Amino acid sequence: MKAIIQNEFGDASVLTYSDVDLPTIGENEVLIKVAYTSVNYADIKKRKGNKGKGSFPLTLGLDVSGTIEEVSPASKFSKGERVIAFPKSGSYAEYVVANEQLVFKIPDSLPFEQAASMPTVAILSYMLLHDIGQVKETDTIVIHSAAGGVGSTLVQLAKLAGVQKIIGTVGNLAKENYVKTLGADIVCTYDTFVDKVLKETHNFGANIIFDSVAGDVSSKSFECLGLYGTLVQFGNSGGKPGTFKTSDVHSSCRNIKGFSLGTTRKHCPERLAPVAEKVLELFASKQLTLPIAQIFNLHDVKLAHKLIESRNYEGKILIKV
Repeated sequence: MKAIIQNEFGDASVLTYSDVDLPTIGENEVLIKVAYTSVNYADIKKRKGNKGKGSFPLTLGLDVSGTIEEVSPASKFSKGERVIAFPKSGSYAEYVVANEQLVFKIPDSLPFEQAASMPTVAILSYMLLHDIGQVKETDTIVIHSAAGGVGSTLVQLAKLAGVQKIIGTVGNLAKENYVKTLGADIVCTYDTFVDKVLKETHNFGANIIFDSVAGDVSSKSFECLGLYGTLVQFGNSGGKPGTFKTSDVHSSCRNIKGFSLGTTRKHCPERLAPVAEKVLELFASKQLTLPIAQIFNLHDVKLAHKLIESRNYEGKILIKV
């Protein structure tokens, strides 16, 4: 079968379109014929070596949509069923293996393309909003990187939840209309969001700030986070760690919550099934959609990575396998 293999860390040129053996399944695993996989910023970080040591050769990718090809004995799945999944050894391949706990059936009415856009970003966003942030209708929230995959989904989910005021940040105001179309009330840049949030909240500050950027953005977020507010930190796409002081939290009764979908997949996979069911219902009923910025063929994965790194896109980038 064909797969994208990487034998060293580096830029997009290290990704090679290769022939590899078909993977075999073990107990409680399924083999999936991949239709589409998504490209996430985590793939870029892993390709560069920013997510720890790599065991080469490796295949990148977090999630897939596709069809069950083979099941283990006594499986709850059957050959031919349409699913989304988090494979165990990357997703940039024609066939992947996944543990059954990380495989979820999808409705026949949901196209593979739309299904592929949602596993990582939609499940993560739902958990961030409802489980970690515990957002209320009366809240004012800030969503950093609001035009990205997670940001786009968070804005829509917040709107569906009836959140009072949704403020999105972007790197370029050319994305303002896109983010407002998704449901944001106000869109501003990373340079202006502190003043904008304070103005919109009469200097009280936001109740919840969702931060996947880190670096200075995390630090600046405390300048406009209200009393008893929560900073939900779930990534560092900016490439630099954010810094906090104890004085940022104790006297203001504010708090910081961290979350990683990768850690949850590894250590608490049972938490994902109820959330997957809810977001799949939202996608199937078209209450929630993710615009697809562009679809690349598997052999053009280098171009997909370059587009992600340019940040010159809106929505999700997919790979057709």
